[in-house]
Formats: sequence, C-alpha cells, structure tokens
Amino acid sequence: MNNNVILMAEFSIKSGELDNFKALVKEMVEATQANEPDTIIYEIFISEDGKSCQIMERYVDSAAAMTHLRNFGEKFGDRPWAFLEPKGFKVCGNPSNELREAVSRVGAMILTPAGGFAR
Repeated sequence: MNNNVILMAEFSIKSGELDNFKALVKEMVEATQANEPDTIIYEIFISEDGKSCQIMERYVDSAAAMTHLRNFGEKFGDRPWAFLEPKGFKVCGNPSNELREAVSRVGAMILTPAGGFAR
C-alpha cells in the first residue's frame, strides 16, 4: 500500500446557485493546480440535473491533504457554503491523526485499506 489519502465529498447545490458554483469551481481548480503539487487528483462532478456534486481528491499523503485544507480555508473561507449543502464526507487510506482530527469536524467517515492496488 502507498501513503495516498483520498477525500470524497458530496454536496447538494442550492437552488439557483449552479452558475455561481461553477464559477467557484473554476477558481478552486486553478488554485489547487497552481499551488499544490502533491495533489494527484482534484476533480469535481455535477449531476445532470445540476442539483448535486461530488468532489474527489487524492493526495500523496496526509500532509498534502492538510496543506490543501489549510489553503482552501485561507483562500475560500465560507464562500462554498453560499452555494452548497454538505451530504457526506469520506476519507480513504491511513490518515494521520492531524487529518483525522480536521475531518472529524465535518463528521467524515474514515475507510482504511482492506486490499487492492494503485498504478
């Protein structure tokens, strides 16, 4: 197994806020890509009806995930909550105690490896 950490978050998009959310997504992706080289995957998907989104993130390790959480908080603060309602948050891998503590604030489910591989 590797030290990668995967974060998955699901949200409802508030009524009338899809375009505003899409504009924010552009900013979020640009900031993450430009400033976080240890982010392996950072993808945001929106349902066909425009009412839900899924965010999938993969980091080389817990430290990279914590860097993202800190950067995200500093740059975007509470802005996403104007457009989104949380539905669920999961962390896959072997997160550090620091990351576990950070995601516990949002009620994240922790899933530890049972087997498999990544290429």
